[in-house]
Formats: sequence, C-alpha cells, structure tokens
Amino acid sequence: MTPTQLRAFAAVVRLGSVKRAAAELEVSEAAVSLHVGHLRKELGDRLFTRTASGLAFTPGGLRLASRAVEMLSLQERTIVEVGQAGHGRRLLRVAASSLFAEHAAPGLIELFAGRAADLDVELSVRDPRRFSSLLHARAADVAIGPQPGNLDESVVCRPFLNYQVIVVSGPEHPLAGVPVGAHQLREQIWLLGPSAAADVGVVPAILRRIRVPEERQRIFQSHSAALEEAKRNGGVAATVSFAVAQDLANGSLVRIAGQSLQFDGVWTTSTLAAAGAPPAAAELVRFVTTPRATQAMLRGPGVRVGRFRPAIHVTLWS
Repeated sequence: MTPTQLRAFAAVVRLGSVKRAAAELEVSEAAVSLHVGHLRKELGDRLFTRTASGLAFTPGGLRLASRAVEMLSLQERTIVEVGQAGHGRRLLRVAASSLFAEHAAPGLIELFAGRAADLDVELSVRDPRRFSSLLHARAADVAIGPQPGNLDESVVCRPFLNYQVIVVSGPEHPLAGVPVGAHQLREQIWLLGPSAAADVGVVPAILRRIRVPEERQRIFQSHSAALEEAKRNGGVAATVSFAVAQDLANGSLVRIAGQSLQFDGVWTTSTLAAAGAPPAAAELVRFVTTPRATQAMLRGPGVRVGRFRPAIHVTLWS
C-alpha cells in the first residue's frame, strides 16, 4: 500500500469519479484504475462498484477512505516536521474560526510564539464543523472557535474565553441611538463577515433568532470590511464588543439599543484526547487560560481591512 495508491483512492472517494480524480491528480484514468486495482488485490476488497447513480462503496472501501485521508495527512505532516527538525524548529498548526482568527488570534499567536525561539505557528481559517475531521486527519494540532456539535469522546474541548457580540451601525444610520425591536432589525441590511456563512457560532445564531432574510444579508471577505461599510451607514453589523471599543469611544460606530441585543459566546480549544495532540498544542491549550493571553487577545493588533482572506489566508509566526 503506497501513498500514491492511497492518494488516488482518496481522490476517487472525494470526487465520486475515476475521471475527475485523474483530472485533479493530472494523471490518466488508467493510472488511477491501476492504483485502485493494486489496493483491491492487496486488501481483498472491491472497495467500490459502479452503479447507474454513481459509485457505491463497500464498508471496507469507506473504512479505507477515512484511513487514507488520515495516513496521507500524517505523511505530509511528517515531511514538514522532519524538515523543521532539521533546522531545529517545531511547527504548531492552529485551525480557527474566522471570528476568532480575525479579532483574537493575532495578539495571542504573537505572544505565544514569542515565548519559544524554536516554534513556528501556522494559523488557518476553517469551518468549525470541520474541526473534528481536521484533528483526526492530523491537518491541525489544535482548533479554536465555537464548539461544534459533531465531536466525539476522542476530541477534548476546553472553554477559555467568554465574549459578547453586539449590533452596531454608523452614527447617521436611522436606527442609531433609538431603541429598536426585532421587526425593525429584520428590515435592515446586515453587513457581515465570513462567520455568518457557517451554521455554528454566535453570529449565525443571531441571524436565526432575529430571522433576518437571506436577501438582506451582505457577507464581506472580512469582519473588518463589514464594519468599514457600517461606518459609512450602509447597514447594521454584528461584531465582537472588544473589537470595536475604540470605534464606539470615538463615535465612528454606534451601538444599536434594544431588548436582548447583546449575545454571549464562548471560544474553546479542541484537541485530540490522550497522547494524540503534540506537546506544543498542549502548551497552547494551557497558555490561552492565562491572564497574559486574555489581555493579548482583547488588545491584540487585529487584522487590517484587505489583508484578511478567509479559507486561504495562512500566516506563520516564528
């Protein structure tokens, strides 16, 4: 069983087609079929069959699919770690929700990475619903954000920071400075960051609770960009309270007043149980609960408008 064979099979499973797998891997369909054939012979399982509605995977094929992703991720991580070790360095991979990554992660990671001269920290923005699979596939060492609901006993979640989400607008917005109800908020244009596109977290819960129509939601590439539009009175925005403290103080943003317009959330760390998490992940889980870490997150530099790009933005601190 070789990495090339596993990579071919994993692509077939993910894309549901030998043809599409071959195109993604930039090889011929015959090559993909050959790799799958070797796996079938070695494992004594057909793995999948072709039906009128697509590929039908055997129980063994589904088991191999999950293991293939894990083994390939572990291989890639090992290559990175060996390279890092050769230069006397460690690498910690952090997967974070967009809200945490933009508003709290910069200050935290800068302080944490600065404590160890041999440590690099890689931060990637991920959907919280994928936290468990990322940890099991060894694509992330620790995940930070809202606690998803699809975790099992193999993943340990630890809450570490309570925060509040409030609704704000520009000073000239019609709702600025006046008490409002849910029916008025439903009629507004909502200026939102990428966290609104997920099903998990405080912001999606707010939209569901107020029942904001989808056609009145405008999602920007960053939460900062949404707030900049709110300052121009383009609509209302849901934001973490500590992230706009200065804007509220200088009057560039105004908090919308109304009953039950303060929403509480909590960020958690998620790691594999027992010995599954690397030492650096355990260090970070302990560190985030310290007063220094809390202050760094609340007073960190944040991310400037135009710099933050969800899903593809990766930053290394060393």
